[in-house]
Amino acid sequence: MSKVLMLCASPRKESNTMHVLEECAKTIEENGLETEIISLRKKKIRSCIACGKCSQLHQCALKDGLNEIIEKLKDSDGFIIGSPVYFGTARGELMSALQRIGMVSMSSGNFLSWKVGGPIAVARRGGHTATIQEMLMFFFINDMIVPGSTYWNMVFAHQPGEAEKDTEGMKTAIKFADNVAKLILKIK
Repeated sequence: MSKVLMLCASPRKESNTMHVLEECAKTIEENGLETEIISLRKKKIRSCIACGKCSQLHQCALKDGLNEIIEKLKDSDGFIIGSPVYFGTARGELMSALQRIGMVSMSSGNFLSWKVGGPIAVARRGGHTATIQEMLMFFFINDMIVPGSTYWNMVFAHQPGEAEKDTEGMKTAIKFADNVAKLILKIK
């Protein structure tokens, strides 16, 4: 069965980003696909140290839990990432994870190529579009397919539970998730 792996970059226990991804997961599952959401909340993901060992090991030399995520990603057909926006950018741990995942993929036969997915940004007031652009670079440079939606994949929220109040943002994210699922089904 096809699967979509989702990565939540929020450090909060009651996270709007996680809530958005959970709603996306429901939509994907309604299309008959499996989902798994992994939280980076208590993980200490390090930045790439440019050691080049991934080309020999076909995994990252750093041992901080990212290799387990990479193995799950290898077995997935889709990949959606969600990040809160802090100071106009995605969370540092997420970008470190994406850079290392990309390095391992490129040194291991480009296992990300033709996977379907994309980013979702959640923020109180602004920085959404810059954050989406920042995260999109990972998908494009790794030869992945990013479907559209009815608007940009962004949700306005700050305090726990506020994501639901942004009905347009939630509708956009859920439509994006539906498009990810439908595209995977078309390709498979």
